[in-house]
Amino acid sequence: MSKIRRLVLDVMKPLEPDTTELARSLAELDGVDGVNVVLVEVDRDVENVKVTVEGTDLDFEKIKDVIEDMGGVVHSIDEVVAGSRIVEEVKTPQDD
Repeated sequence: MSKIRRLVLDVMKPLEPDTTELARSLAELDGVDGVNVVLVEVDRDVENVKVTVEGTDLDFEKIKDVIEDMGGVVHSIDEVVAGSRIVEEVKTPQDD
């Protein structure tokens, strides 16, 4: 089975713990090489963030568990890259 190399997740999380704590917790998981958490929107008590996780063999369930343990919810999986290398999205004429 092909290994997952990148996940991009749309996540809703409480203001606390902050995004640095979320990033650090995800980065500690086995198979994770790097994490990027970008703030998309802030509401009264929650933040909407885009979480990008890259690594050699990502386990979505473990990533989801960390997010949920910190009070967050995965709204959607916006990108998945699997295989022996990361393939970047290519712009096509339909994207204009």
